[in-house]
Formats: sequence, C-alpha cells, structure tokens
Amino acid sequence: MSNKKSTQFYMRIIHRYLGFFLAGIMTVYALSGVLLIYRNTELLKTETQQNKMLKPSLTINEIGKELKMKDVELIKAEGDILYFKNGTYNTKTGAAQFTSKNLPYVLEKMTRLHKATTNEPLYWLNVFFGISLLFFAISSFWMFLPKTKTFRKGLYYTFGGIILTLIMLFI
Repeated sequence: MSNKKSTQFYMRIIHRYLGFFLAGIMTVYALSGVLLIYRNTELLKTETQQNKMLKPSLTINEIGKELKMKDVELIKAEGDILYFKNGTYNTKTGAAQFTSKNLPYVLEKMTRLHKATTNEPLYWLNVFFGISLLFFAISSFWMFLPKTKTFRKGLYYTFGGIILTLIMLFI
C-alpha cells in the first residue's frame, strides 16, 4: 500500500498555516487600505505647524517638491513673501512656514506598506504578501474535491468576483 500524500493534502496544510501567518499581515493591510481610500480627506489627520529653511529664490513648483507637498499653487505674492495654500515662503531668506496634515505615527507607518517602492526594503514584504495571496487564492481550489457541490458553487462565486471586479474597473 502506497503512503504517498496527495497534492490536495499538501495544499490544504500549506494553505492552513500560511493563512494563519497571513492573518496578521492581512489585518494591517486591510486597515491601511481602508485608510488610503480616505487619503484625500482629513479623516484622522492632525494639523502640525512647521518651519523649514529652504534655498532662497525657489519657484512655487520647487517649493512644493522641497516641502513634499502636492498641487502647490501660488495664491499671492507680497514683496518677498509667496503665499500658497497652507503656508508661506520668503524668497529672500528661504524660510517656509506651512501647515501639514498627517495621520498619527502608527497609522502613517501602516499606510507606507501600500506605498513602498523598490527603493525601500519594505517592498519585499509587499512582494511576499502578493505572492502569498496569489497562492492562497489558487490553493483554495484544493480545499474541496472538484466533483462536489461546494466546489462548483465556489467556482460560481469566483467568477462572480472576477466579473464584479471587471465591472468596477471599467465603469
């Protein structure tokens, strides 16, 4: 009698323990993903007054880059002072005063997961997580025998999820 284990047996075991391991990561990604949906709002953000010395005589676009602010537009200029939304810049001294709105420290760190690029070591977690989720999705098809009613019903839900995603993407 053969003692060889089936692919289904191994898929179920890997799926189970990978699922337990990923539960913590998925929780953080889920919370930070929902927070990123509201990134253009002021949800949970606090205002901070900041002063920063920049090089003198910068253009409004250069000021935005230096302060890491998006969509900085000149509102008015009075003498050496340039006024932009949430701040001012002195063209002669380079002194910038501005208000930034940031998430609390822990939430800011959590949202960095989604924004990580190949320039940061954190991106390896994103790659691992993405590959793990792909395995997780594929290995779920080995949880039930293909001839069972549950498996067939699962396929309908899978196709429903694909169709809903495509509709949402293209509408």
